[in-house]
Amino acid sequence: MSPRFHSSIGQVPVNTAVVSSGRTTRPLSPQTGYRYLDAVLDQPGSVLAFAHRGGAHHPDVLGAENTLHAFKHAVALGYHYLETDVHATKDGVLVAFHDAVLDRMTDHSGALADLTTTDIAQARIGGVYELPTMASLFEEFPACRFNIDLKSPDAGEPLAALIKVMNAWDRVLVGSFSRTRLQEFRKLTGGRVPTSATPIDGVLYRGLPVPRLATILTGGRVAALQVPHYRGPINVITRGFVRRAHAAGVHVHVWTVDEAPEMHELLDLGVDGLFTDRTDVLKDVLVERGQWRDHA
Repeated sequence: MSPRFHSSIGQVPVNTAVVSSGRTTRPLSPQTGYRYLDAVLDQPGSVLAFAHRGGAHHPDVLGAENTLHAFKHAVALGYHYLETDVHATKDGVLVAFHDAVLDRMTDHSGALADLTTTDIAQARIGGVYELPTMASLFEEFPACRFNIDLKSPDAGEPLAALIKVMNAWDRVLVGSFSRTRLQEFRKLTGGRVPTSATPIDGVLYRGLPVPRLATILTGGRVAALQVPHYRGPINVITRGFVRRAHAAGVHVHVWTVDEAPEMHELLDLGVDGLFTDRTDVLKDVLVERGQWRDHA
């Protein structure tokens, strides 16, 4: 049984208080029952700022996404929530890397699923940086939390095992485009780790007028909707979408937002978190609005 009220689907308490951000009055984020997400309530009105792949488009880390260098850079800027992707190697080790193959980002080639950690240790991103393992990132950044995308079908089991060994239950939120991968991961962790919705689940929260119906249809296992601002011509993030998610006790996080005007627009709608490749721009916007979370 998850700590997130699965025994009373649709009865998640909702925080109805509002707070002024300096530009607008917005509702507080909902209480989810997961410390990973509810930490935002420690500073009313703040939001979760996610360094996407460590801030892949920041001028100082171009070409070095998902590297220790990129994550250190984001942490030095004050980021506490780091986004990454994981693949399992042939010998079952989790590597923080977006692509299924090495070809685009490294000086080597081949599919990660076909290579051992010894093979991958020879590859360099940008000719300089090693591919970090997920275990090494947990150890390097003990005060940080990670948003992890399960990119390969074999990644769920080693990730669940790693979280248990490192007692990282409150440090991780897991997502995937695959409902099967998420369902397997949820079973492996017994609901102790918050998970985001698949794209199909996100559609339910947008289309159904009653939040409880979406919660029931997703099995009550969704802690956050992590969605793009637009999907093709469709505007996903509306005030109604955010309101329905909050009424179900679910966060709304938007990816990947790099322009200041769009950040302001989404924050005015009351979203709970933003993923960005431009960690400098997002920090400036949140500081300006009084919504930057201070981790000092």
